[in-house]
Amino acid sequence: STGNAPEDDAPNRYSRTERTTYSRYSRDANSSGGSLPSHTLEKRIEELERELAKERQENARLMKITQDKEELIGKLKEEIDLLNR
Repeated sequence: STGNAPEDDAPNRYSRTERTTYSRYSRDANSSGGSLPSHTLEKRIEELERELAKERQENARLMKITQDKEELIGKLKEEIDLLNR
């Protein structure tokens, strides 16, 4: 089975509060001469956050499947060893 790699925590490095704060600063910067309206950027951020959440769910699902298969492989190897004896 595989353990969680240290990089797994990297996407969660910033809390939602910090991201919201960053979003506010970005909004302020854009209102003072940015090329896109702040509501467009906010919608895009929300869209990307939803997409990221879906991808994280899919990644977790695939990791679980991989772990289950690795466990099954280990059990089958043990069974083969027993049968060979």
